[in-house]
Amino acid sequence: MSFAQTALLGALAGFTIYLGLPLGRATRVDDRLRVALAMLSVGILAFIFMDVTHAGMDIVETSLLGAKDHHGSVGRLVLLFALLAAGFTAGTAGIASVERRLRRRRPPPPIAGGEAAALTLPEQLATARVGALRTGMTVAAAIGLHNFAEGLAIGVSASAGEIALATVLIVGFALHNATEGFGIIGPLGSTRPSWRWLGLVGLIGGAPTFVGAMIGYQVDSDALELCFYALAGGAILYVIGEVWTAMRRYGHRTLGLYALSAGFLLGLATDLVVAYGGG
Repeated sequence: MSFAQTALLGALAGFTIYLGLPLGRATRVDDRLRVALAMLSVGILAFIFMDVTHAGMDIVETSLLGAKDHHGSVGRLVLLFALLAAGFTAGTAGIASVERRLRRRRPPPPIAGGEAAALTLPEQLATARVGALRTGMTVAAAIGLHNFAEGLAIGVSASAGEIALATVLIVGFALHNATEGFGIIGPLGSTRPSWRWLGLVGLIGGAPTFVGAMIGYQVDSDALELCFYALAGGAILYVIGEVWTAMRRYGHRTLGLYALSAGFLLGLATDLVVAYGGG
């Protein structure tokens, strides 16, 4: 498979994320549907978290076995674990720190009448909208990190001449990425994003598959792959906590748990295509 073909098919695998995004423009969404969509996205993200954590640990464990059998160095093992720890911490505490700083940049409300009384209803709605869109953007970035690592796998397989495996990976990731659009719009709640915003988050979440495929075709680096798995895992865990907390105020806990289970199983089902091909 040539570099051009790999890049083209990597783009196809990544941009199927746009299939689920238009649902974010739907109007008249009641609380039950809002909770179901959000918790469906949490289930998908929970699967992705499990997937990236397993993939990252596989890289570290391979190095561990190599050091144990005297085929690798302990120094490399320590380096990989340090990359895993740094990436995961940056994805959780790092994002939380950035969020806190962004909130501090907002101008404080007038003191008279208290903070709650100082904000009018339009201002409260605007604040909630900004928060929801920022959470959706964070989800897209976390998914993008995950998809970059998937793109690396496509590129490496194509470069090695494993055409059948590369093809199955592309098909499998295309199906899997189609569900990730729901993961981005789920946390938005009642916020209705613009088409421009949907286009941007689709690019942030989907384009890394295309970029990763091009880089993986030319560079095979376990350390690079591990960095993106660790960052994605940390970011996804942070986002799951944020969405879960935001949805508690709507109630419908049992419905939410059913939707979470459905999202997890949906992610698992689409991933079986990749597993069937040996990926």
